[in-house]
Amino acid sequence: MHDTDDVSNPGTNPSFEAIMRVDAQRRHVLRVGVSAAAAAFLPWALQRRPARAAGTPPITFAPVPVSADDAVRVPAGYVAEVLYAWGDPVSDGPAFRPDASNSAADQQVQAGMHHDGMHYFALAPQGDGSNRGLLAVNHEYTDDGLLHPDGVRTWSAEKVSKSQAAHGVSVIEIRQRVSDGSWEVVRPSVYGRRITARTPMRVAGPAAGHPWLRTRDDPEGMRVLGTFNNCGCGFTPWGTYLACEENFQYYFRTASASVAQRRYGIGKTAGYRWEEHDERFDAERHPNEPNRFGWVVEIDPFDPCAAPTKRTALGRFSHEGAAHTLAPDGRVVIYCGDDQRNEYIYKFVSRDAYDPARPAANRDLLDHGTLYVARFSSGGTGEWLELSYGRNGLTAENGFTAQAEVLIHARLAADRAGATMMDRPEWIAVHPARGEVYCALTNNSRRGAQPVSVNAADGSTPMASANPPVDAANPRADNVFGHIVRWREAASDATSTRFEWEVFMQCGDPTHPDPARRGNIRGDAFGSPDGLWIDGEGRLWIQTDVSPSVLHKGDYARLGNNQMLCADPVTGEVRRFLTGPRGCEITGAVGAPDGRTLFVNIQHPGETPGERSDPAHPDSISSWPDGGRPRSATVAIRRVHGGIVGT
Repeated sequence: MHDTDDVSNPGTNPSFEAIMRVDAQRRHVLRVGVSAAAAAFLPWALQRRPARAAGTPPITFAPVPVSADDAVRVPAGYVAEVLYAWGDPVSDGPAFRPDASNSAADQQVQAGMHHDGMHYFALAPQGDGSNRGLLAVNHEYTDDGLLHPDGVRTWSAEKVSKSQAAHGVSVIEIRQRVSDGSWEVVRPSVYGRRITARTPMRVAGPAAGHPWLRTRDDPEGMRVLGTFNNCGCGFTPWGTYLACEENFQYYFRTASASVAQRRYGIGKTAGYRWEEHDERFDAERHPNEPNRFGWVVEIDPFDPCAAPTKRTALGRFSHEGAAHTLAPDGRVVIYCGDDQRNEYIYKFVSRDAYDPARPAANRDLLDHGTLYVARFSSGGTGEWLELSYGRNGLTAENGFTAQAEVLIHARLAADRAGATMMDRPEWIAVHPARGEVYCALTNNSRRGAQPVSVNAADGSTPMASANPPVDAANPRADNVFGHIVRWREAASDATSTRFEWEVFMQCGDPTHPDPARRGNIRGDAFGSPDGLWIDGEGRLWIQTDVSPSVLHKGDYARLGNNQMLCADPVTGEVRRFLTGPRGCEITGAVGAPDGRTLFVNIQHPGETPGERSDPAHPDSISSWPDGGRPRSATVAIRRVHGGIVGT
């Protein structure tokens, strides 16, 4: 994700760290028995092999060492091959030019920048589709120093158009070669498609048509141009892709931000400068435009003509993924993190059950249901607080007059309900057999820091510190290494409003002189967990996003480049599977249905601490993958002689 030190939550809600302090010595162990009910409702889009039995050794590869190399390193016996890099044609478009001189029109039919979340959708005329499928890939944001030949030395409408075209989502067709087992993009393909910051899309759910979504160009509040800053992702049992809009606030500028805009981090600075040549990003003139972003976007990868749909029932915030499971009664449950310091974890429960026999009945399943936000209590218990108009203080007296307003201002609603402030909730993963839910809390250097006086939302009375104390679920002050929390819903029912939780793993450097920095990892050390994915045999894959400003420095001096690790959910053992090139983030993971190929994204190789490259020396930190201007890319990983990845 686009790393940020911003804090938009000045509230006084209990934080995970304060809860943890109450009970710091106690480690609540979750029950790990297999839920027959959960196993009975596994969606088709999950890996089709049964999850391993508890206690079976899940990982057997020899771990790779930490690395400072400008390369992707994987264990002996594995091969990692670049499949789809920034600027590659989606179908039959123009090729990438090494000097980045491709036009905005070219970029609209090429891979975008900064690959992030992705999912594999099988194309299976025969077999299970493990050798041919569609890959949906998020393109989170752009480095304008790399995107344009002269960077931002000059600025123009063409550059804004190219930047907008480099955002969004790719859908590509891929297949495995029979000759050597390697993978390739199918070109041309009837499925090949780019969705950008200017692609028309529908708005659906309770907030559709609300006055706060209406603009001059869309007076009905039902149609939005584009999606951007798509970070984590998800998918549905009916075979659609969920692209998640994260840090949308950086694209808008206003000198007179409202209370709600400030709560979402919108202010006087817009990092992408789109408002200079695209008026709708000037929130001073178009104050409702920001309300049209920060949603989960549903995309049908099999229908290039279908308009993407923003599903407003899932709430508006900095979405970091949308992990789904099915409840015993067939209702769909989706977990989402809000990836900023001191933000919250959410859950959506559909009103209606998923019906695999009636695909059309699932088309609008995500438009009707209940949104919840998590409160973690000391003692290893927690509850889901309902974010429905009229409940938990969400009333007209407190600024909410309809459910649409609760969803558009979901952060304010969660503040009012009393949710637990977390250490940057990133990706969430649900174990397909045991029902445990894992969330990566990447870091929070401000937790437990000296209190800072901030103004109340109405600009009057001072509120408490924006720097929350430690609590049970966020147990460390100045949490530079992060941790992973997991929970089990009551009665193994994902629709329950109660859960039990524990800190699964505190990350850190075991050789650090400060005991509070060492963590409790059993195996290979890492910090700043971000991406999470659980494969079909139950292994937990963890990806890291250490900021370039601290890579190889200070607390992170011994941990090398960003990496991907594999963990045993039963024993907690961790082995390092992959290290990335210099300056990159490792993100996005998904396997082919047979488990013999793992797709991983290498994001922003060569990123500078300022997150913008020098166009005169674009390869000063990294020249991965092809020796020139660094390019984010999707990598296909497999065993040289075949076999399941991870064994």
